[in-house]
Amino acid sequence: MPGFWDDNDRAQEVLKEKGQYERLIREFQELGTLRDDVATLIELAEEMEDEDSAREASEQLGVLESTLQRLETRRLLSAEEDSMDAIVEINAGAGGIDAADWAEMLLRMYKRWAEAQGFATEVLDVSPGELAGIRSAALAIRGPFAFGYLQAESGVHRLVRISPFDKDARRQTSFAAVAAYPEVDDSIEVHLNPSDIEMETMRASGAGGQHVNTTDSAVRLRHVPTGLVVLCRAERSQHKNREKAMKMLRAKLYQLELEKRMEAQAEIEAQKKKIDFGSQIRSYVMQPYQQVKDLRTELAVGDVQGVLDGDLSRFMEAWLAARAEGAA
Repeated sequence: MPGFWDDNDRAQEVLKEKGQYERLIREFQELGTLRDDVATLIELAEEMEDEDSAREASEQLGVLESTLQRLETRRLLSAEEDSMDAIVEINAGAGGIDAADWAEMLLRMYKRWAEAQGFATEVLDVSPGELAGIRSAALAIRGPFAFGYLQAESGVHRLVRISPFDKDARRQTSFAAVAAYPEVDDSIEVHLNPSDIEMETMRASGAGGQHVNTTDSAVRLRHVPTGLVVLCRAERSQHKNREKAMKMLRAKLYQLELEKRMEAQAEIEAQKKKIDFGSQIRSYVMQPYQQVKDLRTELAVGDVQGVLDGDLSRFMEAWLAARAEGAA
């Protein structure tokens, strides 16, 4: 197409959209092929009374159902921001050292989920706990519809387990808050007045030795009109940290505008509750029994370790389906 590359940013945007449509078409074609294969196996099993074919048909039918569920969920991700990359923030809440450890477990969980989807991750900021774990973290997850899925994770997550930090091995309840924002690229207009931004630099903490950061490379930005604050210290360069902090701030402001356009104010306020008892969206119980339960959808599974290893999609899909039903 003549002149297509004259505007490189627009060209990249078109190519990204083209890739999304091609991926969707390919998935539907694969679904049709899988459906035909299952039908053939069922027919063969009935005509030949072949148990092996019947068994394979049953297995492939399970794959067909899960693929269909995934595409049905994709249909629910129709908002402009759903297809964007995501920034996930994690903050330890009530529970002391156990809460800091729980926040680090959640960071690992989202990394593992992203890895299973074939998504890229980048740690934008981490604040270590005093004795173990982390007090807070910001993680960028980049892949098709990353924010669409991860928006289901915003809220307070509760862990119940025998504390590995308690010499008496008592059961401990810990809390951590998760917030997901769409990572806004340059094609999305987010108005930022430089005079509205206060920047503070500080020395990034290090582990010691030869890698101690001796310059004020960490950057904290505060958006004065809204009070939003972001902190980035992932890079040794102040310039790079400021650049990433600006992306985080733009993401938060974009999410704020989305929330203003949405009329579900009660849900938004619920996500801002104190990180403590009675405010959680999901419970992860390791003792006295094993169960992960989402309190919004009532979905419960017994494989706690599997969930902590990144098996989260079923919870996201259930939440998206419940949200769609509520809007119907």
